[in-house]
Amino acid sequence: MSRFLLALLFLSAACTPTPEPVSGTTLPIFGDGYRFKGDICRRVGEDAFTNQFLDDAADLVACPEDAENLGVFEIDTGAVEVGRRDGYVLYSVPVR
Repeated sequence: MSRFLLALLFLSAACTPTPEPVSGTTLPIFGDGYRFKGDICRRVGEDAFTNQFLDDAADLVACPEDAENLGVFEIDTGAVEVGRRDGYVLYSVPVR
């Protein structure tokens, strides 16, 4: 029975979709969703543009500027818009 469960687990992991690469932007976007896997917003790393927004007390997050739920995202997370680039809104999201 345990071999069957192991095989089933392997097959289900193989079917899990991987996030598509972010194209059309030079932002150093990483991860597979911010807050939850698959979310449209993602964490942003450091480069010459984003380093001005990085803070050890907050996550830097990029969301597509045409996303429908940006207002809800801001309210739910306490996010503050800090910039825009390549069709993304950059938010500083407090973690403390």
